[in-house]
Amino acid sequence: MMKKKGLIWAGITLIIACVLMIGVVIWSDYQKNQDAMAGNDTQMSTEDADGSEGTGGQEEKKEPQRIRLMMVGDNLLHMGIVNSGVQADGTRNYDMLFEPIKSHLDYADIKIINQETILGGNDLGFSGYPLFNSPTEVGDAMAKAGFNVVLHSSNHSADRGIKGINNCLDFWANYPNVLVTGIFKEANVPNQDIGLMEVDGVTFAILNYTYSPNMSSLPKSIQGHLGMLCDWDQTTGAINFTKIHPDVLTDIAAAKEMADVVIVCPHWGTEYTFVPTSSQKLFAKQMTEAGADLILGTHAHVIEPVEWVRADNGNKALCYYSLGNYVSTQRESKTMLEAMAWVTFVKEGDSVRIVEEETGAIPLVNHYLNNPVRFGNVYFLDQYTTELANTHGIHAWVKDFSVSNLQKWAKQVLGEWILSSEEVLKPSIPREYWR
Repeated sequence: MMKKKGLIWAGITLIIACVLMIGVVIWSDYQKNQDAMAGNDTQMSTEDADGSEGTGGQEEKKEPQRIRLMMVGDNLLHMGIVNSGVQADGTRNYDMLFEPIKSHLDYADIKIINQETILGGNDLGFSGYPLFNSPTEVGDAMAKAGFNVVLHSSNHSADRGIKGINNCLDFWANYPNVLVTGIFKEANVPNQDIGLMEVDGVTFAILNYTYSPNMSSLPKSIQGHLGMLCDWDQTTGAINFTKIHPDVLTDIAAAKEMADVVIVCPHWGTEYTFVPTSSQKLFAKQMTEAGADLILGTHAHVIEPVEWVRADNGNKALCYYSLGNYVSTQRESKTMLEAMAWVTFVKEGDSVRIVEEETGAIPLVNHYLNNPVRFGNVYFLDQYTTELANTHGIHAWVKDFSVSNLQKWAKQVLGEWILSSEEVLKPSIPREYWR
């Protein structure tokens, strides 16, 4: 009996041992499978982090980085514009000048305006044509709106002499993030004409010159304090309006060594004509040969053509001969038609180029009121109606102001470079690829 019980217990023990051995084998295989799966997951995660799709191992292709530049023309502050900023409590505010283009300012990276009239210090009093002085509160509004480049070299830069220039620079010292070009406190400082700014790892050089400070000779007190486009006699100060100043070409060549893109902003040409002069054409070619990539012109108070300029050495630059005004209360219909330059750059590897299909000119209309003359608004031409045109204050002086004429002039001058106000804000490329 005892022997039989012993055999039974021995059998049970054997069965338990077999079950345990089978369990160990199953658990070992399970662990191996888990380790293998974990290894595959780790490999897949690493591939995904490197940019592949995780299935085919191919890298996802992204559109090249975009950088957008916008610029408007002459901020020409006649007294009707100056008076429009006076508030009920006697203070001044000019935010309204730039609210109409806020969407485009917000969307651009480089935002340039030509400040036609000097912000020469409020203590000197305000004045309009022919010797201007404009409120510094206009500068406050420009900075608030987002402009990060202000051009100050114009034929009105010296309207209040060297004191006005210095006062203007003292004001802009309050806005260190705004690049001010074209006027200088110190004379003859090397490379001071070359303003530099960096956007997403791309360095832009921005240079600004004027043909003259409304004088046939450059006064000694101004020499070296104003970016001069035209050559002038070092002894007499006499300006040669048909010859480019050699320092302009030297500056451009130096800027080419410092920056990826060289932008030159000349104040030039003949007022109130849609056609660039022979000097503009010559200077544009010389600047292109020296290394300019983009030329953005002002001064004519009307728009002028956009074209590629090609130099004999193979260089090329996109040239906007004139953007016209931004705001003014001038009394010629053509001066109410203006343009916003819109230029798209793309960075591909170590090179930067202009994307022509995303570049052009957006026509604008400056609208003011009468009795008394006051700033009304700035409209995009493709949103400007006959009903609005009928309320324009310019009708007190002219009979040819109409939407149809504005459209005709825009097509005549800008042609295929015209962009609609909306298309630049809705590019075909998803915006997440643009940053």
